[in-house]
Amino acid sequence: MSLLTKYGLRGSIRLILTVINTRLFLKPARLVRLPFEIRNRKFIKWGKGFTTGRYCRLEAHPLDGNKGECCISIGENVQLNDSVHIVGSVGVTIGNNVLMASKIFISDLNHGSYSGPGPEDSPLSIPKDRPLGSKPVTIEDNVWIGEFVSILPGVTIGKGSIIGTMSVVTKSIPPYCIAVGSPAKVIKEFNFETQKWQKI
Repeated sequence: MSLLTKYGLRGSIRLILTVINTRLFLKPARLVRLPFEIRNRKFIKWGKGFTTGRYCRLEAHPLDGNKGECCISIGENVQLNDSVHIVGSVGVTIGNNVLMASKIFISDLNHGSYSGPGPEDSPLSIPKDRPLGSKPVTIEDNVWIGEFVSILPGVTIGKGSIIGTMSVVTKSIPPYCIAVGSPAKVIKEFNFETQKWQKI
């Protein structure tokens, strides 16, 4: 199937410009579709084969005293579909061969801690003025994340796990599991003896 047949004239021109932009400015990515927004590029890195849909946004917010450490680290052959928004401060680490659907939000930051007394966490304070708290987020190799998922600070998603559509991940998910819901809970795990997913 030719490029024109698959994408049409306008789509083909857009794809060619996207390839040129990726090769010139976003190495070693495979294909980063425009529009693509990136903030504080020097604190963000990605590996070979990195691919995005349109309207993706990567934001690094290094804390005071950061000596150039990476805030967002993306492995090889990672694919983000449209409108994925990732925010990193102390570290969002994404492993290799991770697949993300569209409209996903991942952040290691929160405005306020909400874990004890303090005027900065009061509902009377202005949300944007509350001090930022941050806990690392890790998404291990071969993870698949469904549409409209939110992954919150302090979470690790284990190798080979699947997060179902519209889930809110507030706690870590073990390797080789399927988790769904808000908050996300494990509903299946992979049995390596039977080579099947089994309910928990």
